[in-house]
Order: sequence, then structure tokens, then C-alpha cells
Amino acid sequence: MTFLRPFASHDLDACLQLFDSNTPAFFDPLERPDFLHFLERSTANLLVIERDGRIVACGGHALHPETGIASLCWGMVDQALHGQGIGRLLTEARLRAIREQGQARAVRISTSQHSQGFYASLGFVLLEVTPDGHGPGLDCWDMELALM
Repeated sequence: MTFLRPFASHDLDACLQLFDSNTPAFFDPLERPDFLHFLERSTANLLVIERDGRIVACGGHALHPETGIASLCWGMVDQALHGQGIGRLLTEARLRAIREQGQARAVRISTSQHSQGFYASLGFVLLEVTPDGHGPGLDCWDMELALM
């Protein structure tokens, strides 16, 4: 059984394992301390997907009401489970939460060349590419989805 729920502190180690499963292809290993810091302090808008009692995905979002922009952050699926629709379920849930909060006119994400096609399929458009922006071999693709 697969279900979506808010992050709980006991999920921390499982989320770190998700991160580790996605390095170095999708995340620079040097980003792990930043992710840990996020998990320890900024989890109000963090969701996890649990399948058969195991955390298989996590991802958050942040609202910036002063600019009308929201951002997706730290979205990841166990690398062994990529391509099964789990990432789409997670991303659609985060976008739905942002829309329900009603404070954003657009959503931004900073992703890599490896995930940009997924976000483009959801309607995100490219703003800028920074070569090696997320680390060696991981270009930074800044993308945006208009909500209105």
C-alpha cells in the first residue's frame, strides 16, 4: 500500500537513505549536510511517500508570500524506484498544497539536467542553466511553473 503523509522526525534516517540512493547522479554528496539541516529544522511543508511500511520518497516546498513565488525543495525518490510514478504523485501533492495555500502566483525549482525533463512534462519552463551549478557534472536548471 502506498500513501502520502507529512514528514515525522522518525523519518529522518529513511530520508537520508533516499538522498544517498540518489548520489552522485542526482545530488552532489556535498549537499548532504544541507539536506540534514533542512530535515532537522525546516519540515513544516515536507511530505513523504510510504510504501509497504518503507519511506520511498520525500519532498518539500517553501512559500515566499512577499514575492508571490513558492519553491519546491529536496524532492527525491529512491533511485531503484524511479519511473514508477512516485515522483509525479509527490510533485502533484506539493503543487496542490501550494495552490491551496493561495499565496503563490508561480512555483520555482532548481533541478539538474537529469530531472529537468520530468519537470518540463509538468509544465515548468526553463529560466536559466548554470553549468556545474549543483556540483561537478550537475548543471543547475532553474525552472518555473505559472499558477495563474
